[in-house]
Amino acid sequence: MELLGYLGEGFATSLMPINILIVMIGVTAGLFIGAMPGLGSVNGVAIVLPITFIVPPSSAIILLCAIYYGAMYGGAISSILLGIPGASTAVATTFDGRPMAQQGKAGLALIAAAAASFVGGTISVVLFTLFAVPLADVALAFGPAEEFALVLLAFTTFVGLGGDDVLKTIIMICLGLVLSAVGLDLISGDPRLIFFDQPGFYSGISFLVLAIGIYGVGEILYTIETQKSAPQVTPARITFRELWYGLKEINKLWKTMSFGSFLGFFVGMLPAAGATPAALMSYGIAKLLSKKPETFGKGAIEGVAAPETANNAASTGSLLPMLTLGIPGSPTTALLLGGMVMWGLVPGPMLFIEQPDFVWGLISSLYTANLFAVLVNLALIPLFVWALRMPFTVLCSLVFVLCLVGGFAPSQKLHDVWLIVGFGVAGYVLRKADYPMAPLVLALVLGPLMERSFRQTLIAEQGNMMAFVERPISGTFMAIAALFFVLPMLKHVKRLLRRDLSPAE
Repeated sequence: MELLGYLGEGFATSLMPINILIVMIGVTAGLFIGAMPGLGSVNGVAIVLPITFIVPPSSAIILLCAIYYGAMYGGAISSILLGIPGASTAVATTFDGRPMAQQGKAGLALIAAAAASFVGGTISVVLFTLFAVPLADVALAFGPAEEFALVLLAFTTFVGLGGDDVLKTIIMICLGLVLSAVGLDLISGDPRLIFFDQPGFYSGISFLVLAIGIYGVGEILYTIETQKSAPQVTPARITFRELWYGLKEINKLWKTMSFGSFLGFFVGMLPAAGATPAALMSYGIAKLLSKKPETFGKGAIEGVAAPETANNAASTGSLLPMLTLGIPGSPTTALLLGGMVMWGLVPGPMLFIEQPDFVWGLISSLYTANLFAVLVNLALIPLFVWALRMPFTVLCSLVFVLCLVGGFAPSQKLHDVWLIVGFGVAGYVLRKADYPMAPLVLALVLGPLMERSFRQTLIAEQGNMMAFVERPISGTFMAIAALFFVLPMLKHVKRLLRRDLSPAE
């Protein structure tokens, strides 16, 4: 009852007219920020942070969290319509969202993404409300060894992402890990893999550059070669009947979305993990457990729902260590943490006691932000689908320009523009050779986290490799990772044996 009382006081704050207006503005702005390649929740929050001093702290955090939520919803838009993940959290949505759009199901894919995001956000907010303090204690138990085991577990789910050719998938993962090592050594500071002595490589290879090159420019080159006419898309007008049909299809995926929500919230609350591993793990596990895994990557609606529930749940989960421990769970929450400090608030366990109005106002605003985000998203789907009705030549040119601008804007280095073009050509060649692109990009995203946690563990344990399996949590993750790695290979061997033993026709 005490919890309901606190939550009721929070809703009294979040439902004030000024805060409702702030939520509407925040989720709408976040939706468009997330949909633009090259931007994302981090950039959106960073841009708005300086102007939050004109409103009280409770309203300021509501605005920033609304932008955060809106950007997580919006990330699916560019992934589905353009095949370009604007942020790493939306990579997995591209795998099946883009094929659905090319099959004329862009509206259905966007409805599925919005509905799944709402489910993931709602379940995670309820979990946040009920278990904030106890789950913070669980997060404290995670050290570098547990982080490494968790990332390794995420990598083993990638093995199932590359289709039947497990060897090609492993090759692409290794290539991604090599690219993630480009730059300066994180301990000694020595340069490594500086290709052609170009100074631009000292800062490493950005995920955004690789993703835009492969999924943007590479997709354009492949489409120009294979597409004889403009892609067929759904009509610009989305009727209530189509919306109802999409929601009915999503309702069939309640198991996938429930699992993705719990997984996303748990992974999101771990310091330094965030929404990207959650979305990738949810997608990989959904494929492993699916009755029709062969449809993944070809337009399976489960492939859109699984990562969208997980990344939105993780965005809420990442707020938990920030509020209860003062430890940001993602780059965006690191900015939110900085904002709280600037507003004179001290994150930590005492925040719930000293500033209950702020904490519960924030928690209740997550409910309203989640509701407004799905309503705005569904209302704007006809606009997003209409954008695909422009002539194919114009669309290709526009996407190419967006790719270059999106890659140049964050760093403002011409070096990154040339890398985008180079990765685009390489992506086109690799796709022609039937190599999966997803494991390459995902390895680049998680490679630095994996290396850092691995080396921190070895330094702390004086080189004892058994530390990864001796600790209960990391040992459990390592065992599950071994199982996930072996299962796809066993399935592949089983198919080969069945084919060899089948009678010749």
